Amino acid sequence: MTTPQDLDERFREAVGALTKPDERRTSADPVRDGSGLTGARALELFDAQLTSRHLDLASRWLRSFGEGFYTIGSSGHEGNAAVASAVRHTDPALLHYRSGGFYCARAVQAAGGESPLGAGPRHAATEHDDGVSLAEAARDVLRGLIASSQEPIAGGRHKVFGNAALHVVPTTSTVASHLPRAVGTAVAIEHGRHLASVERPGPSRPAPVSPWPADAIVVASFGDASVNHASAQAAFNTAGWSDHSGARVPLLLVCEDNGLGISVPSPEGWVAALLSTRPGIRYFHADGCDLAATYDAAAEAAGYVRSERRPAVLHLELVRLMGHAGADAEIGYRTAAELAADVARDPLVTTARLLVEAGLAGPAELIGRYDEIGWLVRKVAEEVLGESKLATAAEVMAPIAPRRPVRTAHAITEAASFAGGPGAAARAAALERLPETRGPLTLAQTINATLADAALTYPGMIVFGEDVAAKGGVYGVTKGLADRFGPDRVLDTLLDETSILGLGLGAGLAGLLPVPEIQYLAYLHNAEDQLRGEAATMQFFSRGAYRNPMVVRIAGLGYQEGFGGHFHNDNSLAVLRDIPGLVVAVPARAEDAAPMLRTALASAQTDGSVVAIVEPIALYHTRDLYADGDGEWLAPYSAPAGWNAAHVPIGRARVYPLGSADDLTILTFGNGVRMSLRVGARLAAAGYGVRVVDLRWLAPLPVADIIRESAATGRVLIVDETRRSGGVGEGILAALVDAGFVGAARRVASVDSFIPLGPAARQVLVSEDSIAQGAQALLAP
Repeated sequence: MTTPQDLDERFREAVGALTKPDERRTSADPVRDGSGLTGARALELFDAQLTSRHLDLASRWLRSFGEGFYTIGSSGHEGNAAVASAVRHTDPALLHYRSGGFYCARAVQAAGGESPLGAGPRHAATEHDDGVSLAEAARDVLRGLIASSQEPIAGGRHKVFGNAALHVVPTTSTVASHLPRAVGTAVAIEHGRHLASVERPGPSRPAPVSPWPADAIVVASFGDASVNHASAQAAFNTAGWSDHSGARVPLLLVCEDNGLGISVPSPEGWVAALLSTRPGIRYFHADGCDLAATYDAAAEAAGYVRSERRPAVLHLELVRLMGHAGADAEIGYRTAAELAADVARDPLVTTARLLVEAGLAGPAELIGRYDEIGWLVRKVAEEVLGESKLATAAEVMAPIAPRRPVRTAHAITEAASFAGGPGAAARAAALERLPETRGPLTLAQTINATLADAALTYPGMIVFGEDVAAKGGVYGVTKGLADRFGPDRVLDTLLDETSILGLGLGAGLAGLLPVPEIQYLAYLHNAEDQLRGEAATMQFFSRGAYRNPMVVRIAGLGYQEGFGGHFHNDNSLAVLRDIPGLVVAVPARAEDAAPMLRTALASAQTDGSVVAIVEPIALYHTRDLYADGDGEWLAPYSAPAGWNAAHVPIGRARVYPLGSADDLTILTFGNGVRMSLRVGARLAAAGYGVRVVDLRWLAPLPVADIIRESAATGRVLIVDETRRSGGVGEGILAALVDAGFVGAARRVASVDSFIPLGPAARQVLVSEDSIAQGAQALLAP
C-alpha cells in the first residue's frame, strides 16, 4: 500500500521539481484562464487541503502507539475543499467520511478569514475573530481520532465530521444512510419557508423557525460504492420524484468517486452512467483532483440548485491514497501500477502545480507551507493527547434520549390553554364539530381528533405518508385532515418507507414536527435503519446540538379477521425495542390514545424524542368490550380543560382492578388488554380478584408499575401477543427477575411463526382461551 512516507516523499520531490513561469498572476486574478477560482481562494483552499492531509498522517502516527482509534482518511479526496468554497457556510452539510478537505475549508470560510499565504506571512494558528480557524478545525478532528470527551460534536462517541457552528450535521458510518435525511432536509427547508408565509386565521402559535436561511441549500457527500446501496437509490429516486411532482428540492449531492468500495472496484463508467441518467437530478462532473475544475463545477452546480431550488449531483473523480483505512493492505487486491497511477494524481501536488504555474507561490514556499501546517497539526495532536475520555456508562449515554417529563407536561398544559382560550374560535372553525361534542369515539376516531388538535397546537406539524391525504389512510385514521389543513400540512408521499422516514428526519432537523405514517408494521422492516442508524443516533452523535423530533405512527399487530396474512398482520416489535432511546407506545383504547399521542408530540417538540406509536389495527374500529352493543371500548374525547387530568407520562402503565384485585396480576398491552379484561371479568365473576395492567409503553417499559402490581398479588401472568422468542414478554420477565420478584410467573405468547391468512391465524396468536388456561394454572391451589 501507499504509506505516509511514500506520500510525503512524493510530494516533496514533485513540488520541488516545479518551475515558476515568467508571468505572475495576482491573488485577485483567476488562477488560470477561464476559471472562476481566484489566486487568493486557491491559496486558502490549498491550506485546507494540507491540513486534511496532515490529519490523515497524524491518525497513523496516533494509531502507531495506541492513542488513535480511527484511520479512515481523506487522502486523495482533498479536492472536496473546493466544494465547501463554492457553497455558503450556512448551508447545512452532511459529509462523507472522506470529506476532510471540505470540513477544513468550511472552518476558514465560516471564520471569514483569508489564506495566510494570500495575505503574506501569517501563522496558521491565528484565530479569526468571528469563528474557528484551521487550527481549531484540526483540533476538532484530532479530538475525534483519539475519542476525546471534549470533541465538539460527538464528545468522544465516534469520529465524525460535525460542528453546529459550521452547520455540519454529523452522519454515521452506515453507507449512504444519511442521504434520505438529506433529501428530507432539502424538502423541509422549502416547506418550512412556505409554512412560515401562510396566513392562519385567528390567534395562532408562532410558526417554526428554520436554523438555516430561506435560500439555503443542502450539501450531502457520499462515495461511489454507496450509489449502489438501497438507501442511496431511495434518496435519488425521492429527489427526482419530488422534482418531477413540482416540489422544490434544493439539494446538492456530491459523489466522491475514487473507484473503490474498500476492495471492490466500481465498474468503469458505471457511476457516471447511473448518476447522469437520474430523472429530475441535474448532473455535473469534474476531475476532483483538479482544484480549479472542481471549484468551477461546484460553483455552477451550487448556483443551479440555489437559484432553481432543484436537485443536482456533482460527480467528482478522485483517487484513494493510503488504502481504505490504516490496516488495509491494498497490494492484496490492487496492482503496483494502479497504486502508482493514483499517487501520480495526488491532489496536493496538482494544486501546488496550479499555484506555481500561476506564479502565486514558489516550490520552496509551498513545501515550507506543507511543513508549517504539518508542524501545527502535530503540535495540536500533542496538546489533545492528554484530554479525558468518556469514563462511565452514564457519560456515554447522557445524550441518547434526554427526558424532561415536567416540561413535557407543561407543554401539554400550554396546548390545552391555547386550545381552550385564545385559539378556541380557530379550533371550532377548523374542526367544524368539536370532537368532545361527538359522543364516545373509537380508537381510530380519537387518533384522528387528536391529530387535528395537534395540527392547531403545533404550526410546524406535518402529517405525511402513503395514502394519508386524499384517501385519509387505509383505515380512515387521517380522514378529513387534508381537507381541514391543506396540502402543506397533510401530504401523500411516494411508496417507499425509507424515504418517508428520511423526509421525517430532515423535517425534524429543519425545525418542523413530522408525524409520518408507516402503513403497516410489516413494511417498516425494509426501512428500520432510518430509525436505528439515523433517528436514534442524532442526539447521541451531536450531544443534543442536532435533534430529529419525530412521532412515527405505525399500523400493526395481528387479529385482523377480514384482511390478513403476515404482510398486513405483523406482531414483531423486537427491532423497535432494541433501539436505544426510541420510545415505543401501544395505545390499546381510545381513552388512552389521545393523552399518549399528546405526550409523544410534546416530548418530541420539547426533548427531540423519536417516538414510534404502534396502533393495533384490529382495535381501530372496535366498539364493544364484554358484549355486543355495550360500547365499552369507546370513550368520550376530552375537551382541552381535561387534558391535564388525563395526562399520561412516558413509561407509566394503567391498572384495571377487577373484583378484589388481590389474586392475580395480568401484564399485557395492545390486543391483549381487551382479551385480558374479558378473561379477568369471568374470573372475577368466579370469585377471583384480578388486576389487568396495560403497559401502554413498551420502551421504556413501566418497570416500577410492573414490580408494584406484581408484588401486590404474587402471581403474574404475562400476556404477550408478540412472538415467544424476542417478544415483549422476555423483557417483562427480565425486569421481574432483576427486581428479585419471588412470586409465581407464567407467560402466554404467540408462537414463533409468521401470521397466516384467514382463520389459521388463530392457531399462532394468543387467544382468550390460552389466557384463561394460563390464569387457571396460576390460581390453582
